[in-house]
Amino acid sequence: MLTGMLTGYLLRNKRLHWIHKVITVLIWLLLFLLGIDVGSNEAIIKGLHTIGLEAAIITIGAVVGSTLFAWGLWYFIYERPKKTIRK
Repeated sequence: MLTGMLTGYLLRNKRLHWIHKVITVLIWLLLFLLGIDVGSNEAIIKGLHTIGLEAAIITIGAVVGSTLFAWGLWYFIYERPKKTIRK
């Protein structure tokens, strides 16, 4: 990670408009390979109904929590100062 940050810092003045497409393709490739690995694991497939329910609950909790926190942070950074200025 530090090597990537250093490389990005050194290349910050270069036009790397294509890098976002490469990153997207690599992420999709990693997700595909992860799917192959999960699909070939018998223990995961046999317990998918249990794991799936737990994963759904964790995912919903993470999305709701992240959304509420982001909304609260946005409110305190942008909306609250506007209300104090108007008074």
